[in-house]
Amino acid sequence: MKNRTNIRWLTQLALLVAILLVLNYTPLGYLQVGPLSASLLTVPVAIGAMTMGPTAGAILGGVFGATSFIQALEGKSAMGSALFQVSPVGTFVVCFVARVLVGLCAGLIFKALCKALPKKEKLCCFLGGLAAPALNTAFFMGFLVLIFYNCEYVQNLAGTLGATNAFMFIVLLVGVQAIFEWVICCLVAGAVSLPVRKYLKLN
Repeated sequence: MKNRTNIRWLTQLALLVAILLVLNYTPLGYLQVGPLSASLLTVPVAIGAMTMGPTAGAILGGVFGATSFIQALEGKSAMGSALFQVSPVGTFVVCFVARVLVGLCAGLIFKALCKALPKKEKLCCFLGGLAAPALNTAFFMGFLVLIFYNCEYVQNLAGTLGATNAFMFIVLLVGVQAIFEWVICCLVAGAVSLPVRKYLKLN
C-alpha cells in the first residue's frame, strides 16, 4: 500500500512538473490581459502544494526557480541577465531560493488554513491558490530589493519608474500585473485543487 501511495505521489509530481515546464517554455504560461501579461507559472506550484503537501510545493517551486535561473544564464531574461552580471549567487537566490520558499510556504499556509477551517475546504483551496502568487511576488521582490536595490541596473530602473524608495519601486514594478496574477492563480488553482483533493480522498 505504501509503495502504491509513493508511486502515485511521484506520478502526480511528474505530471505537475511537466505542466510547469510546458507553461514556462510556451506562450501558454502567460495570459495577455490588455497591455499586461499575467504569468500562470505559480498555478501548478499552488496545486501541488495544496494536493500533495509542502514538500511537493517546494520541489515544484524549485523547478520553477531553476527554469528562471537558466533563462538568466542564457540571457533570455533581460533583468535576470543583468542581475547575473552583478552577482550570480544573488541571482540564484532571487530566482531559485525564492521560488522554493513560495512552494514550501504555500503548502504550510494551506495546511494551517485547513486546520483552522476544517469545514471550509473550498475557501481554503481558493485562499491557498491566492497565497502562491502573493508569496511569489513577496519573496522575489523582497530578495531583489535586499540584494540588488543599490546596484546600478536596479537604480536606473527605479529612476525610470520614478521610484524614490524601495517600497515605491516594488509597487511601481509589479503594479496591476501582480493583482491579475493573484486573481488568476487563485481562481484556477482553487478550482482545480478542490476536486483533485476530493478524488484523492476517495481513492
